[in-house]
Amino acid sequence: MLDTPLICATMRASPQTGAQGTPITMTSLKSFALFEPLSDEQDQRYAAMARTSEYGENELVLDYDDESHNVFLIKSGRVRVILRIATGREVILGEFADLEFFGELAAIDGTTRSANVTAMVNTSVMTLPQSVFLEILRENPEVALQLMRSMSSLIRSLNTRLAEHAFLPAKYRLYSELIRLSKPRKGPAAGQRIISPPPIQLELAERIGCRREVVSREIARMERENIVERSRGGLILADMPELNRRLSEGWNAGSD
Repeated sequence: MLDTPLICATMRASPQTGAQGTPITMTSLKSFALFEPLSDEQDQRYAAMARTSEYGENELVLDYDDESHNVFLIKSGRVRVILRIATGREVILGEFADLEFFGELAAIDGTTRSANVTAMVNTSVMTLPQSVFLEILRENPEVALQLMRSMSSLIRSLNTRLAEHAFLPAKYRLYSELIRLSKPRKGPAAGQRIISPPPIQLELAERIGCRREVVSREIARMERENIVERSRGGLILADMPELNRRLSEGWNAGSD
């Protein structure tokens, strides 16, 4: 979700067939989990009202204080949402990729955008006008329910992030962010997790609201202690029990 100052929740890809088993193309709204409840007739009608735009790497998709209220659906590619504060510092709010969407909050409440969105790679985006989006919500209670579920997920995630920033020092926020960004490894390395491609330290700092030097120093220490390992494919979280123990230690200290 865009337009929230700490975290962005996402809607995941849905199965690639419609309710009646008809194939879904990349021009179909039903490719997106939010719009999966649409009938095939509704899908065709509403999709015809959307337009597709192409963005190159590092090209601005949406800027801070933009007064448009469209909803953006990513057909392919990846974008990053960034909040810039008055001091010039940036905070990465989140990223969206294939079959995810953003911009729905401004479409609902009519406010200006609170962050900017930039394409990280070549990205194809469907733009759905605000009027069409609201018509879909009014006409389809199941779509509205899907949106409420997405917002519930956003609120829960936001609460977690707010608690981390309120109670945890930077190194513990780093542990939590590494776990969030990672995926389980398979095969003999089961039990470990990996972040691939490996995260850039400046970006990690921008995600958790601290200086890059803090991230660099802590990751170097974790490498020496064999908690994380660098590989060609990514950053491996090699000792998850210890990482989770340290994160729990941070929460326990914060509650004292």
